[in-house]
Amino acid sequence: MLDILRSAWAALASVPNLWLYLTLGWLTYVVWLGLWIVLQKREPVATLSWLISLAALPYIGFLIYFFFGPQRIRRHRLRRVRARATLPKPPEGLTPTPDAIELARLAQATTGLPPITATRVDILVDGSAKYTALLEAIANARDHIHLEYYIYLPDRTGTALRDALAERARAGVKVRLLLDAVGSGRTKRKFLKPLVDAGAEVAWFHPMKLQWFWKRPWLNLRTHRKIVVIDGEIGFTGGINITDDEDERLREDAYRDLHLRLEGDIVRELQLVFIEDWAYATGEPPLRVHHPAPQRGTVSAQVLVSGPDSSWEAIHRVHVAAIHSAQRRVWLVTPYFVPGEAARMALTSAALGGLDVRLLVPKVCDSRLVTLAARSYFDELLEAGVKIHEYGPRMLHSKALLCDDDLAIVGSANFDHRSFRLNFEVSVLFRDKGLVAELETLIQGECNLAPRVRADRAQPLWSTRLPEGLARLVSPLL
Repeated sequence: MLDILRSAWAALASVPNLWLYLTLGWLTYVVWLGLWIVLQKREPVATLSWLISLAALPYIGFLIYFFFGPQRIRRHRLRRVRARATLPKPPEGLTPTPDAIELARLAQATTGLPPITATRVDILVDGSAKYTALLEAIANARDHIHLEYYIYLPDRTGTALRDALAERARAGVKVRLLLDAVGSGRTKRKFLKPLVDAGAEVAWFHPMKLQWFWKRPWLNLRTHRKIVVIDGEIGFTGGINITDDEDERLREDAYRDLHLRLEGDIVRELQLVFIEDWAYATGEPPLRVHHPAPQRGTVSAQVLVSGPDSSWEAIHRVHVAAIHSAQRRVWLVTPYFVPGEAARMALTSAALGGLDVRLLVPKVCDSRLVTLAARSYFDELLEAGVKIHEYGPRMLHSKALLCDDDLAIVGSANFDHRSFRLNFEVSVLFRDKGLVAELETLIQGECNLAPRVRADRAQPLWSTRLPEGLARLVSPLL
């Protein structure tokens, strides 16, 4: 076999002008792929990262960019299905500050969803609290149950939820379950058959299909949303998926995470987001569901959505705007910290301006590359005065932003390029001092258990500085 390979290489090397042809082929490949990438009109840093990375992988780079490169999804028609006329008008009688008005207008202009209110907001810490509240709400469902998840695994947690949904479906409740085809790839149709047999509907977001061979796939564009709407009255959203990995009753190393249980008009906005995603994934006409009568609540709230079907990066913009508008403090909790230039400048500017800026991240997240990329930004943040805490030994999966005493954002979006640009995400912006105080107590307690990163920490060249620097080079692609 070795002799055959040597003979084949000798024959190939003997072709006249072989290296000239290979060089010309490589140059043609680089120019053609470069034009394709440049015409996407992305950030210069991300564009250069793609160009440099793919130029080093002749021809194979085309396949990588084809399957994983940034894409836009045109679903403007489906974005218009939101029954805006059915949304309650923004509450009257409130006296928001100019910054609050500007931020609400920015969020509405980029998402189409106006500021609204909630009558009740429960903060659910960790999986046991979330799953207990979710199963209780499902057991009392009367009309419909809508669920959308990135990760739904066929383990004990997934089985318990499946059986609870099947029971309600047999009782005549309309159950619709939308799962991401990649995040929930381990959940097979056989596992879901009892649910479907009970009368529930199951749909998949961006499933793998044979037509991908001649049509550019959306493998890298996932729904990272976690949405549950029950009877249009109770909503759940946040960072917790359906998996044993997030239930501390089953695993000592379960993720530390945060979720929300909502009631009031804010649930209607979550419902509209689900209806839009369901129509997009199934190709069916928008669902017509019963909406409860409007209820003006005491908590000002606004749903934020973003994804590759919009160029506005709504959640990213609102985060940056909220940080810039802060007057006293900015506390950020995120499992994946890979900020762009705008977000990084907002954080450092707030710290340089004397604000109490804190960043709470996991000591080690479930991606070694992301951990290294995140740490590559620490020196700049520490120099500006940002207090960085690394939480462990459990994996921190919470996503929250607190600004001053009255603004909080909680949801599914991480503070990274993937959540801001590639994934379909959902978060909720709150203006409420009581809710912010509750989150403040929670985050302060976690910071107390998370050692601060020191500016004079040891940073060996080969084990720390070089790996972090290399990871940072590809951070625009993460």
